[in-house]
Amino acid sequence: MRKGIRRKARQRDGGMVIDWVKCGCNRRKPGREPELPGHFDEIEVGQVVTLGVAAVDPAALAAFCAAFAPSWDVEDGAPDPMVFALWSRLDIEASARWPQTKRLGVDALRWLRNPPAGELLRGRMTIFAKDPVGEDKGVVIAQHDLLDEGGRLVFSCLTRSVFSRAQP
Repeated sequence: MRKGIRRKARQRDGGMVIDWVKCGCNRRKPGREPELPGHFDEIEVGQVVTLGVAAVDPAALAAFCAAFAPSWDVEDGAPDPMVFALWSRLDIEASARWPQTKRLGVDALRWLRNPPAGELLRGRMTIFAKDPVGEDKGVVIAQHDLLDEGGRLVFSCLTRSVFSRAQP
């Protein structure tokens, strides 16, 4: 997603419509890019990668609940599927420039709390293990976390991804 552009969800005729609107915001802290992992051989177990920051937008929360969780009260915060969608967006944006060739799986999903509208969530990935597979790739196992403004865990999951190895 380009800097200064964000999606805005709204309700129209019983369906959810996504609009692209210009804004002065950038989900990542100004002047700080995420710590991108390199090729498989450059990734270290224990390495922590910043995925970025996203806010629980009140309008998007209301539209999401109306479209996908009509019995959910927005006063209870973001429902679990929306929290997953927020993490997924951060992960996709952060990994777009990585030498990750395939996501093999996402498991051990845990939702610990439902963040309220306006809450700022920070994503991070911690490398747990890595295993070479042949001469041109390797599998990386990582834990992904979403933390709230107070540093409390909101959501976590484990991923298994294939990363390419640097060619000599």
